[in-house]
Amino acid sequence: MDNTRQKPVRGLGLCSGGLDSILSALVLRDQGIDVTWICFETPFFSDEKARQASQITGVPLIVRSIFPRYLKMLKDPPAGYGQYMNPCMDCHALMFKLAGETMQTDGFDFLFSGEVLGQRPMSQTYPSLRYVAKQSGMDGYIVRPLSAKRLPESIPEQEGLIDREQLLDLSGRSRKPQMRMAAQYGITSYPAPAGGCLLTDKGYSHRLRDIFDHQALYTEAELHLLKFGRHLRLDPHTKVIVGRTRKENESIGKWIDADRDIVLKTMGYPGPTAVIPGGCKAESLVRRAAAICAGYSKAPADLFANVRVTGSDGQQVIEVMPIPPEEVKDLLIL
Repeated sequence: MDNTRQKPVRGLGLCSGGLDSILSALVLRDQGIDVTWICFETPFFSDEKARQASQITGVPLIVRSIFPRYLKMLKDPPAGYGQYMNPCMDCHALMFKLAGETMQTDGFDFLFSGEVLGQRPMSQTYPSLRYVAKQSGMDGYIVRPLSAKRLPESIPEQEGLIDREQLLDLSGRSRKPQMRMAAQYGITSYPAPAGGCLLTDKGYSHRLRDIFDHQALYTEAELHLLKFGRHLRLDPHTKVIVGRTRKENESIGKWIDADRDIVLKTMGYPGPTAVIPGGCKAESLVRRAAAICAGYSKAPADLFANVRVTGSDGQQVIEVMPIPPEEVKDLLIL
């Protein structure tokens, strides 16, 4: 470490909220480095776990929404997708790029993350880490404290801002070393390493691909709606989302755009909230969506049901014969 430096060394770390993120910050903090985390929000992942990690450790957290820039990358990631719609390498590169902008404007000396060499077969191989560093524009300024001794020396290490000897040489998929370190630091609560990104979820990815295939533009609310309910495509321009549980009905309600969407609710019987994102001008399709909504409700299958239809131009009640769920299986986006 450079002991002649007058101001503290400052590191800005990407934080997912997982154990590796936590440990990477604590390892650097043990050296007297002033560490701060940054976490990015999109409809595909949230800041919830990062906020929890910040509360546990006392590491300050910056949260930024990056939806427009992230969506542009997601539509055509240079390195392609993983198993589903997850562009892991380009996602990491974009996050380091954005974190680098904050690093430069806010006076941080370097970036860091909790990535462990070889832990993930696609995004944490040596070539993947090099790709991310180069594409982010922050090559040389990214420190990975948990695997640093297995990676080339970074610029802050070369400049004496970080003591390389106090960094680690972890590699591979075993979590035992991290669990031992957590016990030493008194960290007893942390999320599992998997999960957190909806782009790795099969069902969500299929719905996202469907919306990419059928729309040129999409709102952030529409992408949040992909998390909930059954999605049925009625034609290339129209789909209906039908809630499966009371909780899902409530979640769908939070993301309805009253100026664009059509909301359907069966009257007189318990049933789902249904929504046509972006609305629909074709009366026949609205009636079909209403019949599907009634079919998923407790309304008798052999009697006409009233469905309340609410859109930007007002509200009406239409009478439809419920369509049983088994008759619309072919419309489901699975």
